[in-house]
Amino acid sequence: MSGLDALYQDVILDHSKRRFGYGLAEETEGFASATSHQRNPVCGDDITLRVRLEGDVVRDVTWEGAGCAISQSSASMLASLIAEDEGMPRAEASALVDGFREALRSRGTIALDEEVYSDAAALSGVSKYTARVKCAMLAWVAFEDALGRA
Repeated sequence: MSGLDALYQDVILDHSKRRFGYGLAEETEGFASATSHQRNPVCGDDITLRVRLEGDVVRDVTWEGAGCAISQSSASMLASLIAEDEGMPRAEASALVDGFREALRSRGTIALDEEVYSDAAALSGVSKYTARVKCAMLAWVAFEDALGRA
């Protein structure tokens, strides 16, 4: 295992243990919110994710779930990424999901940019393992669904 692979593995394990955004936030007056529940029937991973918007800005992502380290760390990384800038415009958030999906479907030919995806770039290697792509995508699919309904 290369040094970079080991570092990425450590980042994934850290997020699966110290889950950022874990625990669904209450629906609050002044914020539009929507919740999405997604399940991977193949492995049983489960995510319920809530997005809160203020106007056209995603203010936060909170979630609850159970499953493998990849699905749980991916949800944590997504919530952390949105929180980094204290919110993200809806269009930018949608573009982020599109780029994440493209990289994970690339079978290892497209790496996620660390400057854009921060810790979530550690999930780039998952794209080489088709069975694990759904695990990494689960929270992002829930986010996209909730964002579309908020």
